[in-house]
Amino acid sequence: MKTCLIVDDSKVIRKVARHILETLNFAVVEAADGREALSQCHAHHPDVVLLDWNMPVMSGMEFLRALGDETLPKRPKVVFCTTENGMAHIRAAIEAGADEYVMKPFDRETLESKLQIVGVA
Repeated sequence: MKTCLIVDDSKVIRKVARHILETLNFAVVEAADGREALSQCHAHHPDVVLLDWNMPVMSGMEFLRALGDETLPKRPKVVFCTTENGMAHIRAAIEAGADEYVMKPFDRETLESKLQIVGVA
């Protein structure tokens, strides 16, 4: 079973994403900010990270940069999950190390498609 780390400061978004991911047969781990997410990456070695852009403590972009400096057995795929739809934001996320992005709100089909694109679904 593949593991997905959901990183979002919104408990509602984490709950919705968890439900979708569990129906896609993922084990799910959650984090409320980037710093907690780094700890979860070391503890659980997720296959994919569903990452929010705007969070307190450590933003999604800060997490991406920090993830690049971490020594993990295998770098997880990262899908940015955001309301930011400007090309500049998307380009910045990809340049910082994101593998794909998905716009909020998303549904099961959209998320499953993005997970297939990055090779984890």
